[in-house]
Amino acid sequence: MNLLKTRRFLPLFVTQFLGAFNDNLFKNALVMLITYKLAAQAGVNASLLVTLAAGLFMLPYLLFSATAGQLADKYDRAFMARATKIAEIAVMGVGCVGFYLGNPYFLLFVLFCLGTQAAFFGPVKYALLPQHLHENELLSGNAYIEAATFLAILFGTILGGLLIVSVAGTHLVAAAIVGVALLGYGASRYIPAAPGPMPELKIRWNLISETWRIVQHDRKNPKVFRSILAISWFWLVGATFLAQFPNYAKHVINADATVVTLFLTVFSVGIGIGSFGCNALLKGKVSDTLVPYAMLGISLFTVDFYFASGAAAIAPGGELENAWQFMSDSLNWRLLIDLLGISVCGGLYIVPLYAILQHDSDPNFRARTIASNNVLNALFMVFSALASVAMFAAGFTVVHLFLAVGIANTGVGIYLWKTLRARRRI
Repeated sequence: MNLLKTRRFLPLFVTQFLGAFNDNLFKNALVMLITYKLAAQAGVNASLLVTLAAGLFMLPYLLFSATAGQLADKYDRAFMARATKIAEIAVMGVGCVGFYLGNPYFLLFVLFCLGTQAAFFGPVKYALLPQHLHENELLSGNAYIEAATFLAILFGTILGGLLIVSVAGTHLVAAAIVGVALLGYGASRYIPAAPGPMPELKIRWNLISETWRIVQHDRKNPKVFRSILAISWFWLVGATFLAQFPNYAKHVINADATVVTLFLTVFSVGIGIGSFGCNALLKGKVSDTLVPYAMLGISLFTVDFYFASGAAAIAPGGELENAWQFMSDSLNWRLLIDLLGISVCGGLYIVPLYAILQHDSDPNFRARTIASNNVLNALFMVFSALASVAMFAAGFTVVHLFLAVGIANTGVGIYLWKTLRARRRI
């Protein structure tokens, strides 16, 4: 049965898609506004504020994931989903005030609140899937979720950028973010009841000690913890590419923002192809069989992306070329094919890992396991940002960074291959 025709899945799918879409609409509108207007008005470096914005959105995943996981294991998860959507409406309402005031620091505070809302929704979203879906539907459900997430990132990023630079841009963005939040809440009301497995759970509010406790708990389940580390590695690689697309386009291939959008489109479509391809290849079976092969594919396409960058056609005269000009030269298609290959392999890689995380985790601890995954995801992405800064400070270029990612990914892939083969012998 097509999951999109069932109430067990469709309301959650729509709710999470609209949430991811709204997050990226708000974030990119804010980044564009800071870059082209607010930073200059405040007399602050735009790059500094944009970097701060990225950090403020991720910080709540480190601070509040443990609490979010506890709440999602204690209370009905459908109720929790609706509660987070009500919080999103409130946050976006405050965001409207921020756009009206034009204060960058107030808007950064709103972004932190939006990240907090997303951090509380994450464990709910992934814990709901195994509760409402049958085992042979988990891969398909995760395929829909991962594909939709990247498409939401794409559409939200594009719309946020287009609206904010238009006439009455702040008013249009304000109306859009509140409207999408209201639609998300409406969808969440149709999510079927999903009682928490541990209603007697006593909430521990110490953020640091509880975060440490849930991570240590998941280390006792090697298969689940390996999946968490492998998922976190995916987000390190993915975050590196997504963050460096603008830098790569402008400084390596002399291209404008339309080429950045083209890269993001290819990457998002590739994730979708890989996600659904994984479900077709595994025929609904929850298995990590494809993971090492997918990781090898990521490495091969990433290394070739490095070499293809040296052969790319660069527009003469110092003018930035647009997406149409970029695609009109056949030399550049190798870059797009490599990028598509990386993302297709990424979809093949990530979907079974999320399914394993949900299937093999302790049902009474599942939301907290998702929470510990979110914590480690955030840490790996922070490491990605710091490593990128360190390489640039040492004189390396963005293409060297991509090559380093490809080489490191090969080492991680070999480890996963050996681990999988060793487990099969047991």
